[in-house]
Amino acid sequence: MTATVTDTAAKQGVTKAAPAASATYTPPPGRLGNLTPVQEAALAKLTAELRAEGAYVEARHDDATLLRFLRARKFDVPKAKEMFLACEKWRKEFGGKGVDELVRTFQFTELHEVDKYYPQFYHNMDKSGRPIYIERIGNLNVKALYACTSQERLLQQLVVEYESFLTSRLPACSAAVGHPVETSLTILDLGGVSLSNFIRVKDYVAAATHIGQNYYPECMGAFYIINAPWAFTAIWAAIKPWLDEVTVKKVHILGGPSAYKPELLSQIDKTALPKEFGGECSCAGGCSLSDVGPWNPSGGKSSPTASALTEKMVLEQPAHGQVLSA
Repeated sequence: MTATVTDTAAKQGVTKAAPAASATYTPPPGRLGNLTPVQEAALAKLTAELRAEGAYVEARHDDATLLRFLRARKFDVPKAKEMFLACEKWRKEFGGKGVDELVRTFQFTELHEVDKYYPQFYHNMDKSGRPIYIERIGNLNVKALYACTSQERLLQQLVVEYESFLTSRLPACSAAVGHPVETSLTILDLGGVSLSNFIRVKDYVAAATHIGQNYYPECMGAFYIINAPWAFTAIWAAIKPWLDEVTVKKVHILGGPSAYKPELLSQIDKTALPKEFGGECSCAGGCSLSDVGPWNPSGGKSSPTASALTEKMVLEQPAHGQVLSA
């Protein structure tokens, strides 16, 4: 699924942090500021080997980036290195022009049409400052979707969004809450989904999952599947083999509103959550197209404004460990 659910820019974002929010922050295990001696040695070894092979790109790589690959491979340096080099090879080859050129030139002109049939969007932050990613697969109209776009372009848009997530959204969220933010909170809404529709897009789902797990590891913090119908047992059986063990542990499958609203509101301020999920946000033109958040405060049309929400979060930032994260 595209909801599969840092670099120099992320570090630059963190330097603008509000001291009041960072005073009580403790980095999660395996992150900068909370590494064991063994983990520090693994990071140093991986960095040295990549530099020696000319595979370390100063403008794009840093300790936080390498740690994502190390965590994904449980700090096994040879395995993390293999994963990292495979990612670099893929970056050069993806789409026939490479990821960097794709980001520079790609225009997803069909966004508004695609949104009608397969809404996928970022919207505000959760209580720990993570960007919220929402996908509504229950709205999926496969025939109409592929009349206005293609699987190839959907995957290209997915990659462009991943790049924006790392270089724009995470740094902005980090600056807003005053400590490094490295993952997202994902909501996958299955309300109205049919098994037949899922089967028709399973190739795209498999490809998107592969990209997320292998080339953008350790970006998912929590994953909520809501409005899961009885048929989801079959869908989950099809999806689960594509996911690694770490990812599966981050997935929380919930039923209807009585099950998911309390859980979502325990993680997300009601002013940041769209009304259809039990919150109070109602963006002009629809939340799915507003792109509201600290990465785009002037572009968001939600109520309250993104800046007001950010101020509220800084004042009410929970202590580390209170927010679900895997």
